[in-house]
Order: sequence, then structure tokens, then C-alpha cells
Amino acid sequence: MRYFQDTGLLILYSFPTLFFIDPDSHFIIALLCSLILICCCYVFESRIFLSILFLIYGLLTLLMPRLLLFCPVFIYVILYQHLWLFLLWAAGIYFYLFIPFISVPSSVRTLPDICLYAGLFGILLAVLLQRNTEKYEKLALDFRHSRDDSEELNLLLAEKNHALLEKQNYEIYNATLKERNRIAREIHDNVGHVLSRSILLTGAAKAVNKDNGLTPLLDNLETSLNSAMNSIRSSVHDLHDEAVNLEHATQSLIQGFTFCPVTFTYDISGQVPRNVKYCFISIVKESLANIMKHSNATSVKILLREHPALYQLCIEDNGTEISHHVSRLPDSFSSGIGLMNMKERVDSLNGSLQISTKDGFRIFITIPKTDILS
Repeated sequence: MRYFQDTGLLILYSFPTLFFIDPDSHFIIALLCSLILICCCYVFESRIFLSILFLIYGLLTLLMPRLLLFCPVFIYVILYQHLWLFLLWAAGIYFYLFIPFISVPSSVRTLPDICLYAGLFGILLAVLLQRNTEKYEKLALDFRHSRDDSEELNLLLAEKNHALLEKQNYEIYNATLKERNRIAREIHDNVGHVLSRSILLTGAAKAVNKDNGLTPLLDNLETSLNSAMNSIRSSVHDLHDEAVNLEHATQSLIQGFTFCPVTFTYDISGQVPRNVKYCFISIVKESLANIMKHSNATSVKILLREHPALYQLCIEDNGTEISHHVSRLPDSFSSGIGLMNMKERVDSLNGSLQISTKDGFRIFITIPKTDILS
């Protein structure tokens, strides 16, 4: 925009000469030629085209001296396009026209002396405006680069912070699972053994007891100890269930699968509900077993991914022996411990199970988060 501000100012600078000359058709044509020159220099970037345009403008100046009134505009666009050679072209034209102009007496000159001085000052003004505009555009470009670099650095910083938070959450989650396992072992090894020994001692005491008055007390003691043992077993079982890591459990199943290579992708950052973990682990285990029994696959892909509204499990292989119709699959895979078992697990979580037999065998499972009861 500063380009049009500067050239517009230089055009307006030439208008006061109308107080000293008549606004004839030559002046109007010179004004239109200058406006065309300004627009073409802004729109077109071809240096060849601009060079031809400057040559034509210079020749028109020789034919129509009224264009001398707009010489600051010509100088400005030459400087703006950095076509320095045409400064010599413009200088040669102006000297060619000005020397005869100043060599004749002022009484017979076609333009007043003030127009000559105004033209020289206008050229100086054009140079100053172009230098200031060039400095401004350079500063604006540096500012945009700095702003872009700053935004890029902010994005990188945000990504690193997000990755760091995910890593910290994962480490906290793993530490929590390890602590739960430790507590479960402590309860099982210490409290569980003490209670078991107490139950055995109570049973032995009941067997050798001869006093009928102690029998109700021993029965109550045995009932309380059994109740405590059942509570501890339930608590240990719950702690162990919560401590199961879906990623590690799946990797453990894959390590025990030696039939063919397995590509495993795990893209879950948060904690997975217990029922979803056991559903996915069971389905992965069943699928790997059926691949060994019924497929000639040479590669398997397992994907576990979390979306904002659902959990996703995809298991696929490149086997060719399985029929392209599910109804023709082996009975052991289409009922009982096979697909029916998988479907029942998924249905219990209000999920969906889809099967594709194109280019291998593919099981695609989605479980919505809103319907999960952990």
C-alpha cells in the first residue's frame, strides 16, 4: 500500500503546475500514461516487460514533453523495481529535454522556471520516498519472519509440553500399577497367610474341642475368619485387575506368538477401564490362536487406538486360506470359543464387531466410552 501512497503523492505533487500552464489534452494524456505506468509496475513482475515499458515511456517523453511534469513518478518506479540501468536512460532523456529548455530566454520558454525547480525537487522527493518505503518493507518483512518463527517455536513448545505431559501421565500410571501390584502381593503374602493359618488352627481347635460351650465361639470365629479371607481375596483380585497394563499384556501375548511377525501399534494415552482391557486382551489372545489354527498368514497387524468417544481394536492378517464368506469359516471359529465369544464380549460393552475377508482376515472392534461401566 505504501507504493500507491508514494506514487499518489508524487502525482498530486505535479498538479500545482496547472497554475502555471494550461490543462490541455497533452497534460491529460501524460497523467494517464503515468497512472498506467504505476499500475503496470505494481501488477507485472517480468523484468523484460518492465524494461520495454520504461523504454516506451521514455520515448513518449521525447515526443510529448508534458510527461516531464511527472518525471518524479518515472524515477520512483525505476528505483522501486531496482532497474538501475534505466536511471541513465531517464537522466539522458531529461538532460536532452532540459538543456534546450534552459538555453533559451525565459520569455520564450514553454514552461515557467518554477516547473524546472519543482521537477528537480520532485526527483529528490521520489528518491527519499522510495528509500523510506524500501526500509519500511524490509522492516515489515523482518517482522513477519520473526512472527512466523515465534509462532513455529510456540507450536513446537506446545507439542513438546504435550508430549512431556503424556510421558509424565504414563509414568504415573505405570507407577500406580506397580504400587497396586506390590500392595496386592503384600496382602496376599502376609495377611492372607496369617488368615489361612488362623482358619486352619480354628478348624483344628474345633476338631479337638470337647467343651460344648466353646463350640459356638469357635464357629463364629471360623465364620469371621472366612469372611475376612473372602474380603481380602476380593480386594487382591480387584487390585490385580486394575493393575493390568493393556499395552504390556498385549505385548506379552505377541511375544509368545511365533507363527509369523506381528506389527503392534498402541495409541492410547489415558487409563483404560478394566472391562475394556480384559475384553481386548481376550480377543487378541483368541485371534492369535485362531490365526495359528486356521490361517496361512505371513504377517499380522494389531492396532489399539483411543478416540475422543470410543476405543478401537483392529486385528488383520494377510492369510489366503480362509474363505471370503464368514459362513464358510471353520465351526470352531464361527461359534463357541471363536467369533461368538468375541461378539458376546463386545456386545456386553455395547460395542460393535465388524469382519472383513478381503485381502486376508480383519476384525474391527469399536467400544463407546459413554456406555462403559468400569
